[in-house]
Amino acid sequence: MSYPTAMDMTPVIHADEDTRAAFLVRVYQHLGLAVAAFIVFETLLFMTGLAERIFDLVAGSSGSWLLILGGFMIVNMITSRAAHNLANPAAQYGGLFGLAAAEAVIFAPMLYYVFNTDGAGTVAAAAFVTIAGFVGLTIVAMVTKSDLSWLRPVIMFGGIMALVAIAGALLFGFHLGLWFSIAMVALAGGSILFQTQNIIREYPVWAHVGAAVGLFGSLMTMFWYILRIFSSRN
Repeated sequence: MSYPTAMDMTPVIHADEDTRAAFLVRVYQHLGLAVAAFIVFETLLFMTGLAERIFDLVAGSSGSWLLILGGFMIVNMITSRAAHNLANPAAQYGGLFGLAAAEAVIFAPMLYYVFNTDGAGTVAAAAFVTIAGFVGLTIVAMVTKSDLSWLRPVIMFGGIMALVAIAGALLFGFHLGLWFSIAMVALAGGSILFQTQNIIREYPVWAHVGAAVGLFGSLMTMFWYILRIFSSRN
């Protein structure tokens, strides 16, 4: 495999307007592809009964649900490293579809529970709010003239504190309630804002797959916690 030259690493922000527009189209096409792959993987888990089996493994154990939350964050962190491996497009595709498959497994018990308690309407409502929020944040990141790079340390600190809170809940048995979910939605929103602006400022024109990986992870994090909020209200 040939690796990009230094010239190839020039961020897309330095390209002409048409090139930047084409780059963003490819990014969001691959984001849509990741969402479609997630839906396919999730459908297979439900059709084969694996979703129910995974739910049975964690049902009745708050510790198991907390481990899923921790695993959810760790998977996103690992695949984000693949997204930033700009010299290896194959790793970026692996990160994209690997993340879609991993998210499907992690979401399976939550979705099984919500479908069988609150119904499909709650899932649909959470998905609608997530998409609306994602679109709104994307527009803000695109049109703002402010530099959002200050969000990077905030997101990193928030992610570490979230893992500490999950570990503390596992060790000491306290409940991560509604406010934790709201804080995580806010953290995911900040991540979407930062990443949307960052992919233009740091990614080269051919790295659209890696850009989509990072956005997909933040999108699914937002969906998870919005779904958790909606489910807790019913």
